[in-house]
Amino acid sequence: MPAPYFRQVPESFRLDHIKAISAIKDASMDMHMNLKTHLPDGRQVLTFIRPGTMPGLLLNMIKELPFNQRSEEYMPLSRVQIYSAEDDSMSLNLFVYGEESKHQTDVTLTGSQILEYAQQVMDGSLPPQDEYGRPNPKPNNTFERDNLIKHMEKCSESYILRSDPRRFLSQIQLFEKVSGSDNISVSTEYSYLDENNDEHYWIDIALANTLPHYALEQTTKLLFLHSFDVMRAHLDNVSDGDNGTITLLRMLVTPVNGAKGNEATFNLLQQELKRCKWLNDSTMELVFETHPWLGVRRGEIITAMAAIMHPIMSKQNAIAFSKGNILETITKDRYIKHAAAIVDLFLERFNPKGPLSDEELEAKSKELLSIIDNEVEDTSAQALLTKMIDIVKHTLRTNIYMNNRYALGLRLDPRIMSSEDEAPRETPYGVIFVHGRRFDGYHTRFRDIARGGMRLVTPASPEQYALESAHQYEECYGLAFAQQLKNKDIPEGGSKAVVLIDNIGMSETGKDFVMRKSVKAFTDTILDLIVDTEETREEVVDFVGKKEVLYLGPDEQVIPEDINWVIKRAKQRGYDTPAAFMSSKPRAGINHKEYGVTSEGVNVYLDVALRHVLKIDPKQESFSIKITGGPDGDVAGNELKILAREYGDNAKVVGIADGTGCAEDPNGLAWDELLRLVNDNLPIDQFNPSKLGECGAVHTVDTEEGVKARNSMHNRVQADAFIPAGGRPNTINIHNYKHFLNHDGSPSAPLIVEGANLFVTDEARQLLFEEAGVVIVKDSSANKCGVITSSYEICAAMMLSEEEFFDNKDQIVSEVLNKLHNYAQLEAELLFREFETYGGSLPQLSKVVSDAVNAATDSLSVALESFTAEDKEKLLPLFRFHLPQTMADMSFDKVHERVPAQYISNAIASCLASKMVYKEGTKFVNTLPKEKLASVALRYVEAEHQIAILKSALEGTEMPEKEKESILKLLEAGGARTALGVF
Repeated sequence: MPAPYFRQVPESFRLDHIKAISAIKDASMDMHMNLKTHLPDGRQVLTFIRPGTMPGLLLNMIKELPFNQRSEEYMPLSRVQIYSAEDDSMSLNLFVYGEESKHQTDVTLTGSQILEYAQQVMDGSLPPQDEYGRPNPKPNNTFERDNLIKHMEKCSESYILRSDPRRFLSQIQLFEKVSGSDNISVSTEYSYLDENNDEHYWIDIALANTLPHYALEQTTKLLFLHSFDVMRAHLDNVSDGDNGTITLLRMLVTPVNGAKGNEATFNLLQQELKRCKWLNDSTMELVFETHPWLGVRRGEIITAMAAIMHPIMSKQNAIAFSKGNILETITKDRYIKHAAAIVDLFLERFNPKGPLSDEELEAKSKELLSIIDNEVEDTSAQALLTKMIDIVKHTLRTNIYMNNRYALGLRLDPRIMSSEDEAPRETPYGVIFVHGRRFDGYHTRFRDIARGGMRLVTPASPEQYALESAHQYEECYGLAFAQQLKNKDIPEGGSKAVVLIDNIGMSETGKDFVMRKSVKAFTDTILDLIVDTEETREEVVDFVGKKEVLYLGPDEQVIPEDINWVIKRAKQRGYDTPAAFMSSKPRAGINHKEYGVTSEGVNVYLDVALRHVLKIDPKQESFSIKITGGPDGDVAGNELKILAREYGDNAKVVGIADGTGCAEDPNGLAWDELLRLVNDNLPIDQFNPSKLGECGAVHTVDTEEGVKARNSMHNRVQADAFIPAGGRPNTINIHNYKHFLNHDGSPSAPLIVEGANLFVTDEARQLLFEEAGVVIVKDSSANKCGVITSSYEICAAMMLSEEEFFDNKDQIVSEVLNKLHNYAQLEAELLFREFETYGGSLPQLSKVVSDAVNAATDSLSVALESFTAEDKEKLLPLFRFHLPQTMADMSFDKVHERVPAQYISNAIASCLASKMVYKEGTKFVNTLPKEKLASVALRYVEAEHQIAILKSALEGTEMPEKEKESILKLLEAGGARTALGVF
């Protein structure tokens, strides 16, 4: 065995190895044995002994390892030691699982050799080369004694004791390069110690925040595919504080099968090692097994295009164009050359050293289409290859040439996502697609400046994953469009991000790890495409032609840790307003669940609807409610608190369902028990059965009957009103809407107030209204207060420091809640006023209101572009009045310094548009010619100002109070409109 084996492996282990090898020899067996050793601190050591040292042997061993991320008994791989006998007769490898216990040892003693060596480096007492001819390190601040001690305190004792001082200093430099990030750093060095072979090299890698098992397997696989045999290897993990762990890999490799260890080879190897951490398994298989000649970059583009095509092409034929079939078809031996040629066109188009012009792209596209038409007979393959060319032509930006990217991102012209067979619909402003390791993500937005939540979708089975993949873009589009409708009162347009993650079959630890990595890769890739820095100017070719501003928010499965990382990363990447890039930051945000902001708005619509539709005064009369979403949920839990606060025993909750089950009682569930669950953050299956009435019941999903009861509660239980405050989109749809009706055709609830997004489809809403008279307050109206709050968070992040916000948070939140009630009340009154006056279904009217406000906002935004700064300044009070007063008082004098000019224009436009529509009605706005809408709106502001002066003058005149009050009301109701002469 090589000398390092005797220096680095404890004597007790070496004795076990000798015994095992002797037993194998005595039995005349092959040198093939696995040993398992349990250490006192709970760690386990697996020793694999194998005959020979053939290339690929280590990779095969790694594939046999247990405790991977799919195991419920998952233990992290914390140390690896790989050795080959000097006569190549056997390989002996140790894999240590579990974290090494942190002993209170004095690192100045355990690391004394390292400290001494570092001191010599720093004082310059070492020669340029050591006794083996290796260059000694140059002085570096990292090698200062205090810095080294601080670093060693993060390291395991065994790593310090068994590290050569020179190696330790080399690895700490790699560590510092990736610390605080999710990056990878690689260095290669000729092995000066091998006198008999000048083709031995050391490769050192530092990988931040990766699964050690995966890092080892992928690195070994890549080395094998580049014809390098691993002779020795070490793996250690070092804590990086709040950023997680950094895995340090050191491998002694030698080229085999005619490979060469030259500079070009190692440069390519370094690039691919950096990409491997972020590559999807399908890409890895394509470029390292099926078609190695493609290279990583081309392979990644092919799998990304396959993912983009799935939701588009599956509408034509879900079976022929399943995700697996799409990739299989375009990578068949007969077609892969065409796919590669299309990818080369993509790379040429976005090559920062000389991108293709539109004319060149069109000419080359025609050439490729002609070749495909002549050489590809299969219609499915022809359709897919043609669509790939369309994707190239509809890509406006990509980060493909960025060296340290986390994933592949494409800023798409949204028209590429439309299918020929689908009905016409509104085209988004922009779509970003991100293809990464174990995830694909879409970000869809309907305005240049937009805001919307990011949700993580984690299907439980391969079948569900395939279904979600086919519908991923449609879900993202639907949610973004719903957001656009409800964002009518704020400067930001609507957007949504849906990240589909493959963590099927993993342990809980593995699932969480993959979700957190996916958030990082997805958001960092979006930053690649929207930040304006020296790096992006050099490496990202832009065919959008303007700066893009977007804001994210947390949605399903996004946690505070994600929010903090995203904001920190946005600042590192040079985003103009990093604190605003993602809302709901724990300290500087307005926690939606804590303050119940969405539910406050939902309840305003419920109150108005009860009075107008059912003629119930909820303050004086009893009414019944059924709810989906648990007491521990945001919207449902807070709605329960508000119902109890506003109406007390008048509100009877007759049914609640969530993921754990449902509780029902026709006489109303006990309020004290419901509020206990809300306050203790408990789901509905924890409802105490002793608190039920005679006809009450609790059903849990651990039985088949319980699942059926839970899934049907929203249809079965009779109530005055139904509030969907949780549940998946499209729960009530065109195929099952009749389940909501009783046998006589009457509805189980005549009123629905949508606290959850897209719970009822458009078709089902209309049919429920037409066939059963169900009045539905659409989600874009009912739950809009959540997005308004998030918009105020964005304003606060731009206009106030974190300390300023935190010191005044209580007052600001109080003012925000008042604003929310006002916005909800204004729209609710308008909706029911027009519903009772003009008829039609309420969801359609809700969309009419949103469309009217958004159309006015868009017209005004365009008009404002031609305004002088002085004219815009006259309209600035509209934005100020929109803000909570404390926020405005503290910072509005600096609004031009802190808020982007386009955001200010959008704010002025949206404030004026919503003000005009809520007061004058949708007919007033919709009957105006589009080309005159902006000018009328601006005259409206002036008319309102004149009316305010008249009202002030009138209030000072002497006349009977009753007459004065009547005149003032008339001026308030129609004075501005009358002054315009527009009726």
